Amino acid sequence: MAPERRRAGGLSVDGTALVLCGTQFRTDNGKTAHGLVRGTERYRIVGIVDSSCPGEDAGRLLDGVPRGIPVFASIPDALDALPDRPDFAVVGIATSGGRIPPEIKAAIAEAIDSGLSIVNGLHDPVSDDPALAEAARRRGVSITDVRRPRPISELHFWTGEIRKLATPRIAVLGTDCAVGKRTTARLLTEACRRSGLRAEMVFTGQTGWLQGGRWGFLLDATPNDFVSGELERAVLACAREARPDVIFLEGQSSLRNPSGPCGSELLLSGGARAAVLQHAPARVEFEGFEGMGFPIPAVEDEIALIESYGARTVGVALNTHGLEGDRREEVRDALAARLGIPVVCPLEDGVEPLVAAVRKFVVEENA
Repeated sequence: MAPERRRAGGLSVDGTALVLCGTQFRTDNGKTAHGLVRGTERYRIVGIVDSSCPGEDAGRLLDGVPRGIPVFASIPDALDALPDRPDFAVVGIATSGGRIPPEIKAAIAEAIDSGLSIVNGLHDPVSDDPALAEAARRRGVSITDVRRPRPISELHFWTGEIRKLATPRIAVLGTDCAVGKRTTARLLTEACRRSGLRAEMVFTGQTGWLQGGRWGFLLDATPNDFVSGELERAVLACAREARPDVIFLEGQSSLRNPSGPCGSELLLSGGARAAVLQHAPARVEFEGFEGMGFPIPAVEDEIALIESYGARTVGVALNTHGLEGDRREEVRDALAARLGIPVVCPLEDGVEPLVAAVRKFVVEENA
């Protein structure tokens, strides 16, 4: 019997997990692992496998905050050191085009041979690889391909019902890929809850599902005709079931990234009338296309474009990679002075300054 081909969408696969990163945990490609280290309700992360930085605490490597998650050089090292065998091996990288690199495919094979079930968020389905599928069958472990597209019969077309929804929505957009949109959306949701606002988040990517998101869909695994409808379905379900004061919509890519422009769906189809814009000031060109003449637009220009879609930007969050020393504060403060809206560095300073802006927007929307 072939291993179960499981898909995202309400399926619970809770358990302990190793996260496979090859040698990419300390790169932007490790963003799936980064999200899992920072927090997940779906798994208990017991270790990262990355041969380039063994012996370290994954949290300390990521953002200087120890989280008791060790980094191991290999799967055998992890299994020797851990008191109990993990339930899952989760692919922790997000590559351009979602391809599985050879080093990760080898790690998946080793994990299966070690009796671990596989959870894969890349576009390449592990269960479509005959050798890996047969190995999983022999070992009696499962393969979960999170990005396997759902059947057309299960997908929804946009109806316009969302236009009747009064619950305010805020899109967390970015000026590029891999700048921290999901992390900021999650931090904002948590900060608003602490302040007394009932906040929820609708995820749109595989890491949001891996973190245990209750409402959402995988945008880049959904045929284009149904993206708006699946977004509408998720937002309406969130509003109906949780009755929040505000819903944050996780953005993907950016409005003008030539390799995959995205974000207008959240404003037009999802009805977000406000945005928080995530920006990496040290980046000059779109990630992965440096030297090809694709400069990242100025923040002011992006805010103007968002406004043309009918939404106002209530705050900016900065990815400070590449800003050394006092440069982070200088850039943050100068941008806030220019824009006249809150600008924060979420990982260093938190997102609390944005909460007041969110609350003001909610009050205005409900007036």
